[in-house]
Amino acid sequence: MRQASAARRSWIEHRKNNMTASLTTSALASTHRSRHASGFWFVAAAFLSLMAFGTVPTPLWPLYQARDHFGPTAVTVAFAVMVLGAALGFGLLGHLSDRFGRRRIIVPALLVGIASAAVLAAWPDLPGLIVGRIITGVSVGLMASTASAYLSDLYQVARPDRAGSHVPSLVASVANLGGLAFGPLISGALAQWAPAPLTTSYLVFAGILAVLLVLLLATPETVDTALRAGDRPTRFALRPGHARVFAAAAGLGFFAFALMGLFSSLGAVMVRGRLGITSTFVVGLAPFTAFAASAAAQLALGALAQRRQLVLGTATFPVGMVLTALAIHRPTLGFFLFAVAVAGAGAGLVFKAAVAQTAAAAAPASRAGVLAVFFVIAYLGMGLPSVAFSLVIRHAALVPTMIGFAAVLSAGTVLAVVTSLRGGAATR
Repeated sequence: MRQASAARRSWIEHRKNNMTASLTTSALASTHRSRHASGFWFVAAAFLSLMAFGTVPTPLWPLYQARDHFGPTAVTVAFAVMVLGAALGFGLLGHLSDRFGRRRIIVPALLVGIASAAVLAAWPDLPGLIVGRIITGVSVGLMASTASAYLSDLYQVARPDRAGSHVPSLVASVANLGGLAFGPLISGALAQWAPAPLTTSYLVFAGILAVLLVLLLATPETVDTALRAGDRPTRFALRPGHARVFAAAAGLGFFAFALMGLFSSLGAVMVRGRLGITSTFVVGLAPFTAFAASAAAQLALGALAQRRQLVLGTATFPVGMVLTALAIHRPTLGFFLFAVAVAGAGAGLVFKAAVAQTAAAAAPASRAGVLAVFFVIAYLGMGLPSVAFSLVIRHAALVPTMIGFAAVLSAGTVLAVVTSLRGGAATR
């Protein structure tokens, strides 16, 4: 009896220990997932805020233009140098998070963004504007490809039951384009009603980025940085047979961002010059409307299959461009905002599908590197066509130039979509 009783007590104690260990493991796993879930939203907020900072000068261009007496081409060049900085950031540094870790790249991206805000606030002349914009571009280049991959990593850990979910790519696209939307709206409002319109916005965003920097320091790392040299990921590696998919996605990103670049660089000048509106808040509405419609279209229609998104976006894109040309010919604010909203919605659907295709085409260990190359191409689309547009309108009327611009972008988008559909990329 005594032996049986002792054996029973031993069994009960063993079971209690197992239950305690199981509960402890479950609690640790729950805490682990919770940290990754909160980190997911910290990264999304940082991504959105830094992208918003990138478009802060958009409604301020007419103020710089009036103060320094330079034309639309100088405005476009001052805008486009950010694209140069972004291309450098994407091309030279955007892949590094695959090797050194996501957090180790995003934290410097925020630091560089804060430094660029300091330059733009302290040195408001044209040379300072150009230097600050280049630095801004570098910070955007570090952030965009890394944040997109980081969001995917964090979500996989936080929600292991939702493998293959489109949530990370949707949040990444909305943070990207939503940030680009809110930048001009916030800076336009601050320039309209706050003092020192050419410095206040930069200081406000420097404070926002500093707060997010602290939150990012508490976000878990998701990359194994202790790999041997032979195990380190290739900088750019696609899944077998996915080269055509990536090429089509990169083309879609180029043409979608070409439209956004036009409204970011010259939208404020169009509103002020064609409509005669001097309010910086109203001037900031044009780019805000385009980017906000883009993000809203993604949220509303993001559950559609990629094929349907591409077809709908391709149909909407040229309609919006034609409406924009008509709005410039018959300038009224309401019609102009409606036109840019239609164009932005089409571009947003095309861009979302392009990001999802790029992520799917990338080898898992090279996701940030592949996204970096994608964003280099997309940001070249944001800068180069806008510079070309500003040069053409020096020698041709605005409305025919806009119609020609719409035709070229629409044709390029259709070609990229057809390539994508034939390649079987947009079936999900």
